[in-house]
Amino acid sequence: MDRKRQPAGDDARGRAMRAAISAIAEKGTAGLRMSDIAERAGMSTGHILYHFGKKDRLLLEVLAWSQADLWAEFQREADRAGSPAGKLDVFVRFYLPSGQGDERYALWTQVLAQRHDRAGRKILTELLDGWDERLEAILREGRDLGQFAEVDIPEFTVRAVAMLSGISEDVMFGRARWRQASAHAFALAALRRELLPGVDG
Repeated sequence: MDRKRQPAGDDARGRAMRAAISAIAEKGTAGLRMSDIAERAGMSTGHILYHFGKKDRLLLEVLAWSQADLWAEFQREADRAGSPAGKLDVFVRFYLPSGQGDERYALWTQVLAQRHDRAGRKILTELLDGWDERLEAILREGRDLGQFAEVDIPEFTVRAVAMLSGISEDVMFGRARWRQASAHAFALAALRRELLPGVDG
């Protein structure tokens, strides 16, 4: 592609990252080439290398970008939801994969399957903790407003995230039960039963 036509700045990085998410979800990491990402992004391989550098940095960089992008969207939706109950609904929707072909969740699967050095584990821990922190903030808000039952917030968060992670793996595997029922509705109802006693699902 002509250098003059290469996208620049944040738009170029966003295109490169989205192309990488798609390529990783489809091809995995073993056979992934920078040219695969370049083709999807409509850029030159050199331009992709400019954004990512070495291939061994690719997964963590793409995951960190994906999460920042997802969390920005989550915050916009949570702000619109207004109430803690509404924000909890948004949290569950953003945590769970949208379906078996969810590319963002497939990226997480690829990253967690890799071996990482201390710096890589630190990045992953911060990203995982980011989900816990967002849920804990919703729980504290609901408790402080008297809209949620009193629960041990750290313990509830561990259980809630473990449940959501298990359901997510089921969805990505393609378990038939989630083709016949809504994973989002099931998970949200389970959380609401404890946080909103007397409310049916």
